[in-house]
Amino acid sequence: MTVQDSATHTSPVAVGPATGGGTLLAALGVIAFSLTFPSTVWGLESFGPWSLVALRSVLAALIAGGFLLALRVRPPKRRHWGSLAVVAGGVVVGFPLLTTLALQTSTTSHAAVVVGLLPLTTAVFAAVRTGRRPSRTFWVAALAGAAVVIAFTVSGSGGGLQRADLYLFGALLVCAAGYTEGGRLAAQMPGWQVVGWALVLCLPVATAGAAVSLAYEPVRLTGQGVAGLVWVAAGSTFFGLYVWYRGMASIGIARASQLQLAQPLLTLVWSVALLGERLSPAAPVAAAGVLVCIAVTQRARA
Repeated sequence: MTVQDSATHTSPVAVGPATGGGTLLAALGVIAFSLTFPSTVWGLESFGPWSLVALRSVLAALIAGGFLLALRVRPPKRRHWGSLAVVAGGVVVGFPLLTTLALQTSTTSHAAVVVGLLPLTTAVFAAVRTGRRPSRTFWVAALAGAAVVIAFTVSGSGGGLQRADLYLFGALLVCAAGYTEGGRLAAQMPGWQVVGWALVLCLPVATAGAAVSLAYEPVRLTGQGVAGLVWVAAGSTFFGLYVWYRGMASIGIARASQLQLAQPLLTLVWSVALLGERLSPAAPVAAAGVLVCIAVTQRARA
């Protein structure tokens, strides 16, 4: 999972020169997020899609809840729970479920390019939600990025959209909504606490979902399957968010965001190295085009 635009709405103090430790933490966060799709494919070796998502949420919620208890973090104020529900629905449930369903039939390289559009989608949601008016350059770059992804998707699907593509586009929308609302909350509490409380909020539903799905979906435990589950829960959802926010607070938002531009390309590398996928010639070209559009929008927003 990625958090680029939820991060851009936080307000950590940007320091002068970037420290090596902060850069390393932010880079670790990007690497953790880039492994989400390959780990999900591994997890599907052992679990059904619904079981995998439910177990992922349960494990991540237990880890986050343990940290919140250990650090004696006070629960959010009542007015924040509605926004936390949006974060939970988009980031904790919606995005993982829809992308997992998509990855049953889609390659990780294809999904990485489509979901690479998430920063632009989140920026559009944020503009609507906050009432801000980005520049014309921003909108031109955002539309160009969307056009690149749509053209890549249609060409790779034989001239039409497949069910997996619809899942991926749906994941973009719900995750962008969750990131936008989480970004607003992150101005009032640390970002990792926003995600932590959203996970805890989902724990009862996730536990019930795990019990039901495990009763209906077969489980075939393999080493890769278990490793995939553990990584998407502990690595992508918890560790990635923790080091990302710590690193961003150290080196500043703008500098950290530049590191995250490498995430889609890293996922393409993992899809080849870990899954043995063969990239289509259009995949790296489309990913690079999306990254250029993202860079332009970030510069326009700055």
